[in-house]
Amino acid sequence: MTDHRVLVIGAGLSGLSAARSLHASGVDVTVLEARARVGGRTEGGHTADGAPVELGGQWVGPTQTRMYALIEELGLETFPTYNSGQHVIQLAGHQTRMASHRGAVPKLNPFVLADLFQGMTRFKRLADKIPLDRPWTAPGAHTLDNQTFETWIKRNLRTKTGRDYFRVATEAVFSAESGNLSALHALFYAHSGTDLEGLLSTDGGAQQDRIVGGSIRISESMAELLGDRVVLDSPVRGIRHRPDGVTVTTRTGVEHSADRVIITLPPTLAGRLDYDPVLPSWRDQLTQRLPAGSVIKLYAVYDEPFWRNDGLTGQAASDEGPIKVTFDNSPPDGSSGILMGFMEANDGRAASRLSLEDRRAAAVSCFVRYFGPKAATPVEYLERDWMAEEFSRGCYGAHFTPGVWGDFGTALTEPVGPIFWAGAECSPVWNGYMEGAVRSGEDTADAVVDSLG
Repeated sequence: MTDHRVLVIGAGLSGLSAARSLHASGVDVTVLEARARVGGRTEGGHTADGAPVELGGQWVGPTQTRMYALIEELGLETFPTYNSGQHVIQLAGHQTRMASHRGAVPKLNPFVLADLFQGMTRFKRLADKIPLDRPWTAPGAHTLDNQTFETWIKRNLRTKTGRDYFRVATEAVFSAESGNLSALHALFYAHSGTDLEGLLSTDGGAQQDRIVGGSIRISESMAELLGDRVVLDSPVRGIRHRPDGVTVTTRTGVEHSADRVIITLPPTLAGRLDYDPVLPSWRDQLTQRLPAGSVIKLYAVYDEPFWRNDGLTGQAASDEGPIKVTFDNSPPDGSSGILMGFMEANDGRAASRLSLEDRRAAAVSCFVRYFGPKAATPVEYLERDWMAEEFSRGCYGAHFTPGVWGDFGTALTEPVGPIFWAGAECSPVWNGYMEGAVRSGEDTADAVVDSLG
């Protein structure tokens, strides 16, 4: 048995931020991490020639003030996502190109463009009215929360192309189908991260910047500062709790006691721990209704970023899968060419059942469709199936199914005795993003300090 003042479960961005804040406040803290690495849903890797790749979350953008401050505090640097030239847009069987400075709205025929404009205007007007700390109190929240986002799309968009644009956007942002989440959650999430167009954009948007060496360096740097307070290879099995403390048991039978515990696991994984006594029904039922998104993130590596010579950004958006969104993830000096793509939602679930060879062939076929025959012969292929990751079970984050905000929203961050909750899904600002994870970790650490008196 090892005694601590506070235990943090999970060494992702939220857990490490919480621990770093607690340590700075003079609180004895230990972080238990199930994996043999830190970073959670951020993960680093390298190509055969040593170029860093990011297998998990990677971007930062405007208004993500805590992330930029943290990057500076840790002595790290950012560089802009490559965004010079034209994007490839494929909708309704037609492929066009769009100048990168146009943002996230493609050039369409006037009727479709008018439909899309009114749909996005209506969406933003509703989203701006959602209180980020209590979304279920918004005007018309009950009606919005009890319908899927797909229902909202069908009721508010008149053209097939306009509807498909919103569906592709849903997959890109949530790695889920528009029929999987509530309309209220879609509106809240967009407002939480400024607006829908900002979530989809590169320059001036959520995909604007990358971290030199990869986002994993943020977690690695925080863990290095915390030293042996971070304990790896320690998956938690159960938590015994009483009003004045907890005992946490790992799968290997090691026990840790503490006055407080902060659980930063994705909600569905937090719900799988053994609690003694069992959690209140309102908390347990919440975690039953917060599924993770379905996504495979993959890379095709080339000797050079050949698409740049063709005047392309390396970014594509399509309503035809299995890869519907791509980016240029080449190193800053362009010494090699790296195309990154996502297989998301239903496409991701279907692709997870394929062999590695078939999945690679499907990915390369999409890159050829967007960027031409030069994409047919990558020198290397890399991927991460986040659905298959034992300690994530999906990405990018959890999405709220219909009715959850109204019925269980108050349970999301409400402590259960000495048990506190944190994570990207718990932040009212930039919910689901690295920024949200850091904010939630720090805010929860402050609440724990207050509770300790």
